[in-house]
Amino acid sequence: MKVYELGEGTPEVAVIGGIHGDEPCGPLAIKRLLAEEPAVQRPVKLIIANEEALEAGQRYLEADLNRVFPGDPAADAHERRLAADLLAEIEDCTTLALHSTQSYAEPIGAVKAVDTVAREIVPQLPVSVITETDDNTDGRLIKYPNVIEVECGLQGTDDAAKNGYELVRAFLAATGVLPLDDAMDRLSIPDPETIPVFRVEGPIPKAEGTEYEVFVDNFELVSAGTAFAAIDGEPIHAETDFYPVLLSPYGYADIFGYRSERVGTVAEWETV
Repeated sequence: MKVYELGEGTPEVAVIGGIHGDEPCGPLAIKRLLAEEPAVQRPVKLIIANEEALEAGQRYLEADLNRVFPGDPAADAHERRLAADLLAEIEDCTTLALHSTQSYAEPIGAVKAVDTVAREIVPQLPVSVITETDDNTDGRLIKYPNVIEVECGLQGTDDAAKNGYELVRAFLAATGVLPLDDAMDRLSIPDPETIPVFRVEGPIPKAEGTEYEVFVDNFELVSAGTAFAAIDGEPIHAETDFYPVLLSPYGYADIFGYRSERVGTVAEWETV
C-alpha cells in the first residue's frame, strides 16, 4: 500500500484506488492528480491500495480485498492483512473508493444508505446513477461510515481513467480539499432530479457453466418472465420484476450481478 499525504495536519479526507489489481483507473487518477501538485485547502490522503495485485494485473492475489474487510493483521492472506491496514489508514476519514466494471460505461455512485455524507457529497459528483447497497455489504469497504464508492466506467479503458480523475477532483472539491471553481470548471454535474437511485436487493446467482450470456441492459426494467441471461444456451427467466445492477456475463465468478428496485432520484433524498 502506498499512501500520499497532501497538506498540513491530520487528514480527514481520503481517496483510494487500486483495491482491485485489474482496475487501474483509480491509481491512474491519483497519479495524475499528484503530478499536478495541487494546492490543497485541507489535508488529504491519496492511497494506492493493492500494489502487488496491480503489478500482477490480477483482481487479487490470495483473497478479494473488497470482500474481506475488516481484515486481520495476523492473517496469512496478503489481502486480509492489507484490509486491516487500509481501514486503519482511513479511520475517521470521509473516503472515496474508485473502482471499474465490465458492465457499464458511465460513472456509477454507491453508498450503503442515505446519510449526511451521501446527501452532501453525492449530488456534487459527475455520476449517472446511484445505488444504495443497504445490507449487501458483507466484507466490503462501503459498509463502513462515510465511505462512497464509484464505478468509473469500463475496466481498463482510457475513459474510466479520465472519469476517475474527474470524480476525484469533484470529490475533493465537495469535501473542501480543492477550490470549488478550480475543480469543477471542466465538469458537467447532472441535475439531482435526473440522477436515478436504485436500492440493491441481492445478488443474482450464476450456476456453474462454460458459456454465459446477458440479454438485458443495466438499470432498465426487466419484467417477470423475461429471459435476462443464459448459461450454456439455457435461458434464465426473471421470477419477478427487477432492475439489474452491474449485470455482466463474466464480471463476477459466481453471480451475474445484482437485482434492485428503483426508489427515486437523488433530489428526493432530502425527503428520506
